[in-house]
Amino acid sequence: MKKIISIILTLLLTLSLFTACAEKEATPAEPTPAEPAAEEPAAEEPSITGIFPAIAKEDIKIGVIHIGNPADGSGYTFAHDQGIAGMQEALGLEDSQIIRKNNVNDSDPTATETAILECIEEGANIVFGTSWGYMDTMEALAAEYPDVIFSHGTGYKCNDTNFNNYFGRIYQSRYLSGIAAGLKTESNLIGYVAAMGQDNSEVTGGINAFAMGVNSVNPDAQVYVKVTNSWFSPEEETNAAKALLSEGCDVIAQHCDTPNPQLEAEKAGAFGVGYNSDMSKDAPKATLTSAVWNWSAYYTWAVENVINGTWTNENYYGGMVEGLVDIAPLNESIVAEGTEEAIETARQSILDGSFNVFDGVIETNDGKTVGEEGKTLDDATITGGINWYFKTVTVK
Repeated sequence: MKKIISIILTLLLTLSLFTACAEKEATPAEPTPAEPAAEEPAAEEPSITGIFPAIAKEDIKIGVIHIGNPADGSGYTFAHDQGIAGMQEALGLEDSQIIRKNNVNDSDPTATETAILECIEEGANIVFGTSWGYMDTMEALAAEYPDVIFSHGTGYKCNDTNFNNYFGRIYQSRYLSGIAAGLKTESNLIGYVAAMGQDNSEVTGGINAFAMGVNSVNPDAQVYVKVTNSWFSPEEETNAAKALLSEGCDVIAQHCDTPNPQLEAEKAGAFGVGYNSDMSKDAPKATLTSAVWNWSAYYTWAVENVINGTWTNENYYGGMVEGLVDIAPLNESIVAEGTEEAIETARQSILDGSFNVFDGVIETNDGKTVGEEGKTLDDATITGGINWYFKTVTVK
C-alpha cells in the first residue's frame, strides 16, 4: 500500500510541473492495481493555428481572376499564371482544381463580381484576385462569403478573418535593372512607361527604385516618365514608348502589362528593361533584362497553408530573400561591360540586408528630401506613402 501511495504522489508531483503542456498532449496514467481500469478517452486532435479548418488536398479548389489572358505568353497575367502553374505542380493538384477567369476588366465591378461568384459557385475555397482594381469588390464579397478565403494581389485592404493582400519588394529588382539601364544609355535619357501617376505608391516606388539604380552607376542620366493611366492598355503603352523614344531616350523601362514598350525600343534600335516576365523572348535585340516575379513562391505557400489548416489573414510581402522577385538573366550580347559585376555587388548587399534601396536621406525632384540618415523607409511607407519622385525623374 505504501508503494502505491508513493507512486501516486510521484505522479501528482510530475503532473503539477508540466500542467500547461500536459493538458493537451498527455494520456491518462495507467491505473494502479487497486483501481478499476478506466476506459481510455480518444486522443485529442492536434492544435490548429489557422482560421479555417484543413482541406484535403484532393478536395481543394482555387479560383484565379486575371485582368488579361495567360495565352498572351508574356507580361503581368502570364507571370501570375506561371505562378499558379508552379503552385499546382509543387502541390500535385489536378487541372480541375484550378478555376481561371481571364480578361476580367478590373475597372468594371460588375464583371469582377460575376467572375468571383462563378468561382465560388464552382466550389472555390480560396480566390486570388491578381489586379489592383479587384480590391473593393473582393472586400465586399469577403464579408458576404465568410467561408471563402479572398486573397488580393497588390492593393492594401484586408480584414481580420478571410481577406488578405499580397505583394512584394519588386523595387529591389527595379534597382538592379536600373543599373543595367544606367550603364547602357549613351544619350543619358532613359524612358519609363508607367501605368499610374505619382499618387500610386506601387508604381512611383518602382520608378524611384529604378532611377536610384540608374543614378548609382550614372549620375548624369535622367529618367523620363510617361503615364498611361491604365494597368492594361496595349495601345497606350505603345504610344507612350514611341513618345519617349522621340524625346531621345535610348533605353525604355516599364511598369505596364504588355511587352509593347520593348517591341517599340527594338524597332527604334534602342534598348529596354522589361517587367513581370522575361521579355527577352519578345524583343531579343533590345531587352537588357527584366524585373520579374516568381509568384509561385506566394501561391504555393498560401495554398499549402489552406490545405494544412494553417492559413491566417496575414498580409504577404516577400522579396528577393523569399524568391518572390528577381531580374531575368542578363542579355550578355547587348549589356554594357561591367553590368554583371555591378549588379551582383548590389544584389548581395540586398540579400545580406546591408542595403535596402530606400536608405537614408533621399533627394526628390522638387528640391526636398525624404527619409532620415541611418534609417530606411518602412514597408508601410514604401507600399502606401511614396508620392514623390527621385531627383532625376521628370514626368513628360
